[in-house]
Formats: sequence, C-alpha cells, structure tokens
Amino acid sequence: MKVNMKIDEIRKVGFDSLIKSLGPDGMIRFIQEFDSGEGDYTKDRHRWLSQYDIDSIYKEVKKK
Repeated sequence: MKVNMKIDEIRKVGFDSLIKSLGPDGMIRFIQEFDSGEGDYTKDRHRWLSQYDIDSIYKEVKKK
C-alpha cells in the first residue's frame, strides 16, 4: 500500500478488499452497518447522563 494514497484510492482499495473477502452481497451488508447519523453525540450524551449521579447508578446496579 502506498503511503500517500488519496482518499478515493483508499476507498477503491477498501471496496476491492471487501468484495474479495466477502463477495458483493457481503460487502453491501458490511457497508450498511455504518451510518454517520446526525446530531452531536457528545452533547447528547452529556445531556442524557446529566440526570445520573453515582448514587443513582449504584442503586440501579444493586436492583439488578
């Protein structure tokens, strides 16, 4: 592999490798597993986790 490959070259080599290893159907299924999504995960995560403190987490763990 060349050190200074452009992104389109990397993409082609990657797709070719996936097709060789998995076949066309497997390559498509593999690619479908990746989704860039939307929003800002880091901000969302802080918002979700802000409602918890160590005591509430400990109580939830003890319940289970």
